[in-house]
Amino acid sequence: MFPTVSHFLEYLFGIQIPLPFNTFGVFVALAFIAGYWAFTKEMQRKESLGILHPRKRTYVIGKKATTTEMVINGIFGFLIGYKLVYALINYSLFVYDAQTVLLSTKGNILGGLAFAGLFIYWDIQEKNKHKLDRPKNVEVTEYPHQLMGNLIVWAAVWGFLGAKIFDNLEHWDTFIQDPIGGLLSFSGLTFYGGLICGGAAVIIIARKNGIKPLHMLDVGGPGMMLAYSVGRIGCHMSGDGDWGIVNLNPKPFSWMPDWLWAYTYPNNVAMEGVKIPNCVGKFCFELPQPVYPTPLYEVIAAFAIFLILWQIRHKIKLPGMLFGIYLMFNGLERFLIELIRVNTKYHVGDIAFTQAELISSILFISGLVMVIFAIKNKEKHANY
Repeated sequence: MFPTVSHFLEYLFGIQIPLPFNTFGVFVALAFIAGYWAFTKEMQRKESLGILHPRKRTYVIGKKATTTEMVINGIFGFLIGYKLVYALINYSLFVYDAQTVLLSTKGNILGGLAFAGLFIYWDIQEKNKHKLDRPKNVEVTEYPHQLMGNLIVWAAVWGFLGAKIFDNLEHWDTFIQDPIGGLLSFSGLTFYGGLICGGAAVIIIARKNGIKPLHMLDVGGPGMMLAYSVGRIGCHMSGDGDWGIVNLNPKPFSWMPDWLWAYTYPNNVAMEGVKIPNCVGKFCFELPQPVYPTPLYEVIAAFAIFLILWQIRHKIKLPGMLFGIYLMFNGLERFLIELIRVNTKYHVGDIAFTQAELISSILFISGLVMVIFAIKNKEKHANY
């Protein structure tokens, strides 16, 4: 396993480069990039078909930097400098435990002040380049795909919060022992929490910008499936605990690699299992028995679903139908993987289920309802 990028580089090239990047975080970033690409392409396609329309906006140009802008830039610059300079001075600690460095109150005040001044100076200089004797209003045409930068930022913020909230609800006993640590930790993220909260934020912002909810949902279906596939690569490569149940069964095919059938996740970032002999460093644990590498199965399944959605999106004309199909695929894939995945069980009477099984069942049913609704309201949606 590769808990950090440094471990991965050492495995590939045999060199040790101390970098403060964990593998899971890198793949989360790549997942957002993949989603951004797919969202943008689909928005542009719908723009060319006349489904999504540009809007006229009026902006004031030629103004000098305001006090409010300078204060905001100064605060932002201070926070960056406060942490960045401290991290560089304490680089060994930053590499060993970036989370503690970033989330603690420790920092470098001089570095913060220097960056605050730099950001304020940059803001003033940029505004002075375009300053006019008399500021004027300019009308600009904005296309929906140009909103993607803003949408991705809000999806990331609310997606992270949702993922943390749902994960802490799923592991309530651990959360109540250390609620602050549970909320601030970078580890422990539940996909469905991120999907629900991040998706809700995107829908709200898109609607405020004139994009109807059903069209935005259709745009998001394939992109979210692609992002999920990429993100799960990070789960597998880092060994973040999203693995399956113990698998001691013989391989069904002799040609299948052992790691594709049963794996012990050595050096996993979750630091679960038994100590690896002669291992030095922070990540020196592996599972005592091999388990199903469920993140890898989800990588394959999610990418296959993305390809299907990407292929059929040209043929589906009814608003909401593509997203309904996405929900059905998503719910079915996750429900099936839960059958061999380690997870917290809830009990209602004699029925035992996981949080993901419950939500995936609701998503499948919701998707089916959306598909039926789209078909039954074909004429109504013709002008949607």
